Amino acid sequence: MNCLKSVLKLATDQLFHASDSAALDAEILLCLAIGKERTYLRTWPEKLLEPEQISHFWSLVQERHEGRPIAYITGHKEFWSRDFLITPDVLVPRPDTELLIELCLTLIPIKSTSKLIDLGTGSGIIAITLSAERPLSEVFASDFSIPALEIAKQNAILHHQHNIKFYQSYWLNDIPLTQFDIIVSNPPYIAKNDHHLLQGDLRFEPTSALSSEDNGLGDIKIIIDTARRYLTSKGYLLIEHGYDQKHAVQSIFKNLGYDTVQTITDLSGQPRVTYGQWL
Repeated sequence: MNCLKSVLKLATDQLFHASDSAALDAEILLCLAIGKERTYLRTWPEKLLEPEQISHFWSLVQERHEGRPIAYITGHKEFWSRDFLITPDVLVPRPDTELLIELCLTLIPIKSTSKLIDLGTGSGIIAITLSAERPLSEVFASDFSIPALEIAKQNAILHHQHNIKFYQSYWLNDIPLTQFDIIVSNPPYIAKNDHHLLQGDLRFEPTSALSSEDNGLGDIKIIIDTARRYLTSKGYLLIEHGYDQKHAVQSIFKNLGYDTVQTITDLSGQPRVTYGQWL
């Protein structure tokens, strides 16, 4: 029977081994196929689907079954209670990155101006969120990828953040020399030969935004090194990294002269963000 309840059950079963959130994925894809909100599925579980709706739904389920991230199928992803446009040109936002936002907000004053830059902005989630939460701040964002910058600019318009300055730049190379109070980045930090790159959702995400040379530390080293010329006295650099890179990243910070180097754990208790102050 092709009612909402029955096709949801079948799709959930089909996605069980392909997704950790099979039931939720099935609901999201069905809503996309029929053009309704999720509350509709619970209100009308016995509602019959039209043949074209069924065909569309199962094509979406097949995409997800093959591993394509939900955000790439729907073109959207929520981050910090905001909806962002997402394409395969950018990474899918992850909850771990909200830790970067939380830390930045503790360091950025609410009632005075501050200058900050998001390196490797991707979809723009960090720069846009910080701009919205700290409207007195002067916010810059950079990415080497032109398609990624276009998505970030669209998201900035979507969330009415019109004052962010966007630059195409390999990290800080093409940023006009200026002093920032905060430099923040979620750079590539997976080792080039890491087998996880060939598994699950990661297969569909841009490799250039995921992996780096030198066991995943190559880009991190460049950022920590070059950031010293761009930080104000007592300015902060914050970097998201892999769960097993805490000691290596701390050493890079300390060897390059940063002070008060600390690592913060994510919701899973894994070391996720390290930051240091330039004195």
